[in-house]
Amino acid sequence: MIGPASLQRVTGAHPRLLDAALATLVGGIGLLPLLFGRWPDGVRPSGADAVAAAAAFLLLLARRRAPLPVLALTVLGEVAFTVLASYPSRVLKVAALIAVYTVARTVRRRIALIAVSATALTLYAVITYATDSAAGPEAGAVLAWTGMFAAVGATVRTWHDYAAAMEERALRAEASKEEEARRRVAEERLRIARELHDVIAHHIALITIQAGVAGHFLRGRPDQAEVALGHIRDAGRTVLDELGPLLHVLRQSGDETAETQPTEPVPGLSRLGGLLESLTAAGLNVRQRQAGHPRPLPTAIDLTAYRVVQEGLTNAHKHGSTAEAGLLVDYGPAELRIRITNPLDTGPYPAAAMGTGHGLTGMRERAHAVGGSFHAGADADGRFCLVVRLPLPPAGPPSDTRTSKWPGTALPATAANGRQG
Repeated sequence: MIGPASLQRVTGAHPRLLDAALATLVGGIGLLPLLFGRWPDGVRPSGADAVAAAAAFLLLLARRRAPLPVLALTVLGEVAFTVLASYPSRVLKVAALIAVYTVARTVRRRIALIAVSATALTLYAVITYATDSAAGPEAGAVLAWTGMFAAVGATVRTWHDYAAAMEERALRAEASKEEEARRRVAEERLRIARELHDVIAHHIALITIQAGVAGHFLRGRPDQAEVALGHIRDAGRTVLDELGPLLHVLRQSGDETAETQPTEPVPGLSRLGGLLESLTAAGLNVRQRQAGHPRPLPTAIDLTAYRVVQEGLTNAHKHGSTAEAGLLVDYGPAELRIRITNPLDTGPYPAAAMGTGHGLTGMRERAHAVGGSFHAGADADGRFCLVVRLPLPPAGPPSDTRTSKWPGTALPATAANGRQG
């Protein structure tokens, strides 16, 4: 089906070829009466008709490059021909109408309106002069034809502007879509980087400590070395288990079969007992206390709380001056407060407490990402104190916590029976 889009493709691909074909057609029609000896209305052609046909051919070739000059020269040629030959030139009239279409199609609207109006009045005056009648059918026809060619040109112009606007809008939408995709990729990379840091840093620290313990007891107390090696094995297995979901997320964009595989649950405070057990096995005595009534947490808050405790206690184990740390988890009515304390070391941890460590930066970003707050520094007693506050939805009915301080977990005695440091 031939429509505006097909016409646009043809004219856009070979505009000069189209102009040459149109000019040849109009000029050829102007020369045909010279071959047959008369016009269809009985008027005998003269040499002036050949000149008019040649002028129309040349002017139509240049109509796209200079639409206004071509229109002006065509109208002036029609006036001169009518005055000299005492009848209007059919060829120049057709060329003038095509020039009207071109001006309405390409020139600014106000200038096009003035040019088309002047052309219509001039052609009307030419017909009136040639026929000695201002109200004849030919005079009215020339006004109608001029208006029709101008309307067609303006319509094509409007359609072209609309198509260009739609194309520009589509390009902007595509560009914004690509920008949004890049932003989401960057955010996902940052999230995965945080997850990898939290998973690997904690367990690698435990593996390093247990490896040192195993090396120390390897010759004198092989049974203790075997226990340390068991902790290393458990920590390595935990790293692999927690890396599985992250690698699954990385594979989903390009591996269709990975999308059908189940994903491990997101870690939360329900797994805090296992975390404290691993830290206790590594030699860190966590004196913990719980306030408020535990309740189900939003997934983002639950994950953030778990990662903050994991990273904070791991840093306490690595940088604290003693193998002790205090942990408080307070379920308030509107917020979850996590407080971790431990004696400061004289090494690099005080600098990290000022915000230069990647671990503290990651915890701060995690807390801010869910609308919480983060504070780390020395307290009045000279201990390092980390306080994170995470917003919570309104609390429901109090839950029964007589059997376990942590939902779904059983804490080790060394961690569950201590006091807050």
